[in-house]
Amino acid sequence: MTEAPKSARLVITAGSVPYLPRHIKLKQDAARGGWTLLAPERVFTPDEIAVDVLKLCDGRRTVDVIARELSVAYNAPAEEIRGDITAMLQDLADKGVVTA
Repeated sequence: MTEAPKSARLVITAGSVPYLPRHIKLKQDAARGGWTLLAPERVFTPDEIAVDVLKLCDGRRTVDVIARELSVAYNAPAEEIRGDITAMLQDLADKGVVTA
């Protein structure tokens, strides 16, 4: 019996164009007093900065562009922000919540 080939791991880079798949929803949850990321059989509660990142994951902006936009909003170095959001998006991609 042959083993089915494993799918390649999605690697998020500065040039990746992240977005939420159709089955994943970012919603404001008044009952919980914040935002939730709804995935099949899972609910994530991102913090305020993660929500700002996820709102920019529209399938048009690269990670680099998102980092530059947030560097202006947060008055922080784009390189530092890029590293932080790349790690966050990679974690979410590994969980199947973000794709690129």
